[in-house]
Order: sequence, then structure tokens, then C-alpha cells
Amino acid sequence: QVQLVESGGGLVQAGGSLRLSCAASGRTFSVNFMGWFRQAPGKEREFVASIRWSGGRADYADSVKGRFTISRDNAKNMVYLQMNSLKPEDTAVYYCAAKSRLFVPAYEYDYWGQGTQVTVSS
Repeated sequence: QVQLVESGGGLVQAGGSLRLSCAASGRTFSVNFMGWFRQAPGKEREFVASIRWSGGRADYADSVKGRFTISRDNAKNMVYLQMNSLKPEDTAVYYCAAKSRLFVPAYEYDYWGQGTQVTVSS
């Protein structure tokens, strides 16, 4: 099992920045990918960004490319999401997720955090 705890959400004005953190514990050695997803009220959960736990390529949803940056610190078992130029449409609950299994659909993750609220005011 892998446990994930997010932090760093809050209320910010449009154009502002926030950095989300995700602390991973447990069987982190089994993790291959870490990701961030979000769910706005009345909408389905959507992919935001992902990164290989061992480093390398990061992937982003088109809606956040150029504004958000995912990074990880393996020594601390931490994953971050730096969010700049925030827009009201970025308002959502943001979830950290971890994937151990390979050869499954790209956005199918195995472990999830409890989520942290991000609210962007106009």
C-alpha cells in the first residue's frame, strides 16, 4: 500500500500562484508514476499532470501546459505541483495519485490522496 497526503491548497486570486505538495509513504518503491488530478463541482475528475517516479518526462493536460509544473523529490518521497497564472476555471479539488501497475490505461492509478481544495477567485 501507498499512502498519499496532499497539502497547499487554498484561496487565490486569478493570476496568482500556489504550490501543492504530496507526501508519499508506505511501499513507495513500488511506484512507477505520480500524478495530479482534479475534480470541479459537477464535473468528472480529470488528469492534470504526471511524472515518472524515477524521473524523466512529465506530461500535462493541454489546459495547464505552460502554467503548471510537476516535480518530485525522491529522497523526501514528495511530489509537487507548481501552479502559476491561475484561472477561475482551475478551481477544483486536487488529488495526488500513485501508480504501481504497468500496462494499464494511462490515467488508471492505484492509490489516491484525500484531496485539497483550490479556489481561484476572479
